[in-house]
Amino acid sequence: MDLGDPVDTEAGLFRPALVVSPHRFTGPFRVVCPLTTTLRTYPWRLEVEPDAANGLPATCYMQTEQLRSISTARGVRRLGSLDAVAMKQVRRVLALLLDLP
Repeated sequence: MDLGDPVDTEAGLFRPALVVSPHRFTGPFRVVCPLTTTLRTYPWRLEVEPDAANGLPATCYMQTEQLRSISTARGVRRLGSLDAVAMKQVRRVLALLLDLP
């Protein structure tokens, strides 16, 4: 994704991001969680190891606290996808961060 110029400690520039909005959300925007290769010991960061399915070149950490809606025009290319177990972890962390039931 091209997240543009960052402000303060925002995720920015070109980086992988996980699209977390559902497939039925077909408008001109997608809700994403940026990924970083910088390890921070925040309990809401999820480690994602590279594999053939996700297409990541290195271990990344999902910045769930930087959840944002971006234009589909910011998508550069699809790298891959996360498995069902990883997506369940993502949903659990986002539910905690957003105080959802």
